[in-house]
Amino acid sequence: MPRAVWNGVVLAETDAFETVEGNVYFPASSLKKEYFKNSTTTTVCGWKGTANYYTLSVNGKENADAAWYYATPKDAAKNITGYVAFWKGVQVEKDA
Repeated sequence: MPRAVWNGVVLAETDAFETVEGNVYFPASSLKKEYFKNSTTTTVCGWKGTANYYTLSVNGKENADAAWYYATPKDAAKNITGYVAFWKGVQVEKDA
């Protein structure tokens, strides 16, 4: 069961996930929301669309824009609607 861990805390854990370009996307329902803060950052992917970000806040430390999602992905990426992926030092353990 994949899980995402940062600063010693499990941020998300699920059996239902999607993998795109080597990134594990977790369903929003699997997130421990108390560690996520909305960010104003956006980026654009040519085939997935506009990504929005979350800043992580765990044990007094912040990791800016360390999680991303596509609120309204393009048709080619519809399978990740409602899913969140991680980077910036967040460990995604695929066989946790």
